[in-house]
This record gives sequence, C-alpha cells and structure tokens, in this order.
Amino acid sequence: MTYELTLEDHRAIDRTLGLAGHIVDRGELDRLGETFTSDAVYDLSDVGAGTFEGIEAIRNGALELGAGNPVAHHITNIVISSQEDDVVTAQSKGLILMANGSVASVTHLDTLRRGEGGWRISRRVILAQRTPLGGLHLTHAAER
Repeated sequence: MTYELTLEDHRAIDRTLGLAGHIVDRGELDRLGETFTSDAVYDLSDVGAGTFEGIEAIRNGALELGAGNPVAHHITNIVISSQEDDVVTAQSKGLILMANGSVASVTHLDTLRRGEGGWRISRRVILAQRTPLGGLHLTHAAER
C-alpha cells in the first residue's frame, strides 16, 4: 500500500541524511546504525573507494581509508524522487572538505527504508561532480 509522505516523514528523512555526515565527521562509527540499515550498501566506486555491504564493512572501510576521509561532509538540496510503501529514493548534493583544504561536489543517490528505528539509508551511491552543467557545455561546443 502506497501512502503520502507526511511532513514528519520528510523531516525524519532529512534528519537521517544530515546525521550521517555528523556521525562520520565526529568518528562515531559505532552510531552508523542510527542512519544506515544493517544490510546497507555504500557504493563509492565512482570515486575509487569501492563498495561496502553492511554496517561493519562501511565502518571498516572508513577506518581503512583513515586520513583519506573527508574532514567534513555537508548535504544540501535534498529531493525525494520516488516513494513506494516504506521505501523512498532521494537525491541530494554534497560538499566534502578534505584535510588539504580541497573541496569537492558529489551527488548522493539514496534509498531509504522505514523500519522500527525510523528512516534509514539502505543504499547510498556517491557520484562525483566532475564537469559543469553535467557536461552539456561540451556537447554544445561540439555543435558549433
């Protein structure tokens, strides 16, 4: 049965997505269960870091990456793009600050499930933003 998401659902989803960055940035990896399902898949293959399945693998991946992790994760522009029963998909923009001062932009493609603990991320795909306008300007220049 599909139902309309309530304002409380939207707030809870926003909170889950935002809290994920706070937990990682503070190194509180024992709290990953507050934002991810136990069987979550975290796909960082587009940025060369692989894919991790399950909270323990996500935690270990972050520990192995060590100083290569961003210093700060910022999430913005959250858009819920589809919904069916207790599952939603959302996309958002992310800014990451690295220890060397560089900043990168990414897109999060998230699937969230509602369970006993509320909304949790069950799948996250991180895509790096590498070109302006999604590369449209390159196509336009070739047409000239």
